[in-house]
Amino acid sequence: MTEPKAAERDPESVSRFVEHFAAQLVEAGLPRMPGRVFAALLASDTGALTSAELGEQLKVSPAAVSGAVRYLAQVHMVSRERAPGSRRERYRVHGDQWYEALTSREAIIKRWEDALREGVASLGADTPAGRRLTETLAFFEFVEHEVETMMERWRAHRERLFGTP
Repeated sequence: MTEPKAAERDPESVSRFVEHFAAQLVEAGLPRMPGRVFAALLASDTGALTSAELGEQLKVSPAAVSGAVRYLAQVHMVSRERAPGSRRERYRVHGDQWYEALTSREAIIKRWEDALREGVASLGADTPAGRRLTETLAFFEFVEHEVETMMERWRAHRERLFGTP
């Protein structure tokens, strides 16, 4: 079965999906408006929409779209680009957005690890707080290693499924 063309889609069905998926993202910790914008971009055939298109589809102000896009760009879930031959920006979600978002967290985890190491040194490894920080550090080191390994497996799996490296 082929995917229906955009013109054949029921706008109400698309809206229900966007709101439902956005609610799932909010439940996982994403702010509401960035969740709605991300879901709308994900549901568009091109994966890219202008601020005006997002505002119209979501029935929100340009300021709400701007704030949501700023947040999503900071966490590497969308990128900004110029529409060819236009001064208007459009916002794009990429097929590998989850990979990008997750791998961008590696830098954050490394900073947390550095801070925890300093904390252990400051508090003393043999104190109750020092032991707690040591265990937390070990957890983040474990997670960092597992994410790297998982991402390597994902790249191979993705290439098998979609032929994209």
